[in-house]
Amino acid sequence: MTLHSNISNIASLLGEPSRANMLTALLDGRFHTAGELAHAASITPQTASFHLARLTEQGWISTEKHGRYRYYRLAGNETAQKLEQFLAICPVPEVRSLKQSQQMDQLRYGRTCYDHLAGQVGVLLTEAMVQHGYLIVKDGAFEVSETGVERFTAIGLDIAPLRRKRRAFAHACLDWSERKHHLGGALGQGLLQLCLERGWIERMSGIRAIQVTANGKQAFRDHFSVELEPADSPDKFRLEYTAHL
Repeated sequence: MTLHSNISNIASLLGEPSRANMLTALLDGRFHTAGELAHAASITPQTASFHLARLTEQGWISTEKHGRYRYYRLAGNETAQKLEQFLAICPVPEVRSLKQSQQMDQLRYGRTCYDHLAGQVGVLLTEAMVQHGYLIVKDGAFEVSETGVERFTAIGLDIAPLRRKRRAFAHACLDWSERKHHLGGALGQGLLQLCLERGWIERMSGIRAIQVTANGKQAFRDHFSVELEPADSPDKFRLEYTAHL
C-alpha cells in the first residue's frame, strides 16, 4: 500500500466514458437535469442516475432539488480547474462525423470553462491584455496593473468586489485546446458575466460553445484591440493594436 493509491480511484471514476462526458457537459457552469446529462452522455436516464450518484458521493458534483426535479452542477471552480487540466493532457478525441467536427471547431473557437472564457477567443483576449499591460504575469498567475484597472473600470467591470471573493483573483488556466493560458478566477468570471450581460457573446444551445456577436466583435476591437474573424475563416483570428490604446 502506497500513499498515492487513491490516484487509481480517481482514474477509475473519470475513466468511465459516460461519467467523463457528463462532467465535460457540466463545464459550462450551469445546472443540468439528469435527463439532460443522460442525453449528453448518450445513455439512459436510469444509467445516468447511477453515475450521478457516484459522482456526488465522490464530491465532484453538487445537487439542488426544486419541485420534482433534481439539478446537478460541478462542485465548484476548483473541480472545474482539475477537469480542464485533465483535458489538457488528454489526446484530442477522434472525430467520426461532420456534426462532431463542427462542434469541435465551435468549442475551439470559444467556450466557457465553468465560469470564464476559454478557447481561441479566451486565449486571444488574455494575450491581448498581457500585451497591452493590463495583466501582468507573476508566479504563474495574473495581476492587474493600474492601466488594467482603468481599462476594466472603463468597460464597467468593478475590480474591488472581485478581489474580495474567497477564490483566486486572476488564475492562469491552461486551455485544453490551445495549450496556452486563458484568464480564470474571479476576474475571469466577472469578465464572462459582463460579456453575457452586454450581449457581446451568446451561449450556444446544447453545447458549451459561445458565439461572439457583432456588438462583441466591435467591443473587443474597441476595448482590447482584438480583431475577430468568423469562426469558419481559415485565419480565424487577427490581433491588431491601435494607436489610441
